[in-house]
Amino acid sequence: MKDRIPNDIFSDSFLLKNLKAENLYFGFVKDLPIIDYHNHLEPDVISNNHNFHSPTAIWLDGDHYKWRAMRNFGIDEKFISGNTSDEEKFRKWAETVPYTLRNPLFHWTHLELKNPFGIKEYLTPNNANSVYSKMNDCLQSSDFLPQSIIEKFKVETLCTTDDPADDLGFHKALKGSLFKTNVLPAFRPDVYINIINPQEYLNKIKTLESVVGFSIHSTFDLLNALQSRINYFDEVGSKISDHGFEYFPDTTKWNSDLEKEFTEFLKGNKTSFSNPEALCGYLLKELCKMYAEKNWVQQFHVGATRNNNSLMLKNVGINAGYDAISEQYFAQRMSVMLDELNSEGQLAKTIIYNLNPIYNEVLATLAGNFNESGIKSKIQFGAAWWFLDQLDGMQKQLNTLSNIGLISTFVGMLTDSRSLLSFSRHDYFRRLLCNMFGTEMENGMLPNDEEWVGKIVQDICFNNTKNYFGF
Repeated sequence: MKDRIPNDIFSDSFLLKNLKAENLYFGFVKDLPIIDYHNHLEPDVISNNHNFHSPTAIWLDGDHYKWRAMRNFGIDEKFISGNTSDEEKFRKWAETVPYTLRNPLFHWTHLELKNPFGIKEYLTPNNANSVYSKMNDCLQSSDFLPQSIIEKFKVETLCTTDDPADDLGFHKALKGSLFKTNVLPAFRPDVYINIINPQEYLNKIKTLESVVGFSIHSTFDLLNALQSRINYFDEVGSKISDHGFEYFPDTTKWNSDLEKEFTEFLKGNKTSFSNPEALCGYLLKELCKMYAEKNWVQQFHVGATRNNNSLMLKNVGINAGYDAISEQYFAQRMSVMLDELNSEGQLAKTIIYNLNPIYNEVLATLAGNFNESGIKSKIQFGAAWWFLDQLDGMQKQLNTLSNIGLISTFVGMLTDSRSLLSFSRHDYFRRLLCNMFGTEMENGMLPNDEEWVGKIVQDICFNNTKNYFGF
C-alpha cells in the first residue's frame, strides 16, 4: 500500500480513511460537475455579477449557522447582525472559530477558506487580519465574481427558490447570457396557501393579483392565479416546486362553509380566518396535481419550528438563526395525501426532507410506498437537511436509506444555502460517501470491485440527479 497523505482538513485525503475510499473519490467523483437542485441563492446577485465589497459580505452576512455559533460563544449581537464594521465582525468570527471544534462549522469554515480562496490555515484571532486581507485581495479579482465562483465549483445546474409573483427577469437574463451554468427557478408558494399573519397574507394576495391581472375572491380564483404562475415558471425552465411546513396540513378538512368564510376574509369582511390548516391542506393538494401535470418534482421540507425567539424576530427578522427541530408528527397526514394523489394518477415525483431524526425510518418507509414503473425511487427520502447537514446526520440519513430503500437510486446532495461558498459541501458529502463505501469494501462487506462500486457512487453524486429531474 502506498504511503498515505496526512489526513487533516487541508489534505487531499480529508475524510478518506483507506485506500479504497481514496480510489473511489479520486477515480470516480472528485471532478464530477455539481447539480445543486435546491438553494436560496439570489438570482440578482448571480445575474448582476457584482463583486462582494468584503469577506464579511460574502461569508458572514446572513449566514445563520455562523450567527448561531457566535451567539453561543457570547458574542454581542452588534458584531453579528448589527452595524459594526465588516472587519470587526470578521474578527469576532475568528475568535469563535477555534471553539467550533466538532461542530460542522469548523469543517465548513476551513473548506470554504481552502476553496475557492486557497487559504490552508486554521482561522484564529492571531491570523484574522491576514486571512481577511487575503480574502479581500481575492475578491478584487474577476475570478471571484459570483459567476466565476459558481463556474470554479463546476456547477452545471442550480435551482433558486422563488416567490410565484416574481417576474423571473434575472433568470431570463442569465438564460440569454454567456454564463454556462443553468440557473432555474423553483416555485415556492407557501405564503399564498398558509395564513400565519392575516394582514400579511392579504398583502401577498394583493401582490399576486397585480401580477396575474385579476381579483382573487375565492380558492377557485387563487388556484387559477397560482396555475398561471406555474405555467409561467414552466416556460422559463422551472422543473421544481418547494414547500416548507412547521406542520404538515390535513388535506381532508375543507368544506363549503370554510369556502364561504374564506371568500369573506379575502373581501375584507373578516379580520381572520378560522381554519388556516384546512385551507393549506386543500390548496396544497390541488397544487400537487398541477405539479404532476407539468412533470415537476415537488419537495417537502418537514420537521422545523421557526422564529422561536419573538424578541429577535422583531429586532432582526426571519432566517436569522432562531429556528429549531420540531417534535410534531406528520407522516400519517403526508401518507394520506400521497395516497390520494397516487390513486388519482396525479402524484408527482416527490422528495421528502426530514429535520427530526427520530422520524428518519418513518419517512424512509413512507417513501417506499408509492413507486412507479420506469422511475427509480419516484418518492425520495431526501438528503440530511439543515441541523442534520453534518457528518453524523448525513451518515444516519444514508444508513437509513440504505437499510430501507435503495441508496443506489438516491439523488444525492444539495446545499439549501444562501451562500455562494457553500458548494464545498458537495465535496464534503462526496468524501463521506466514498469513505462509507470504501470502508465496507476494505472490510469485505461490499464487493472488492472498484468499477462496480465506483459507478454507484458516481450515480449518487451526479447521474441520478440529472436523470431524476430531467436536466
